[in-house]
Amino acid sequence: MANSKSAEKSARVSARKTMINRRVTSALKTNIKTARNAVDQGDVAAAQKSTRAAVSSLDRAGSRGYIHRNKASRMASRLMKGLNTMMSDSKPVAKPRAGSARRRSTKKK
Repeated sequence: MANSKSAEKSARVSARKTMINRRVTSALKTNIKTARNAVDQGDVAAAQKSTRAAVSSLDRAGSRGYIHRNKASRMASRLMKGLNTMMSDSKPVAKPRAGSARRRSTKKK
């Protein structure tokens, strides 16, 4: 129980911020879960769309202080890594063309 007006106000502000934080982090977790499920199922279009939404919400949450910026960056990186791995596995690997590799000069500069 608050003993002063400032303590009462602080309790009200804290409760309001807690509700906002809970709503934002819950939506963030839902976006991440949707993206991971789409990647696991192998649906390229859905995975791209949901991963883009999840990365956007991660960046927004990190910049606004709902989660730490480094954590947001790390989670976004892992989502993109999973998406890129899934996409590279689903595409046939093209053979390199003959003569396409550059030759390196042996002369010293």
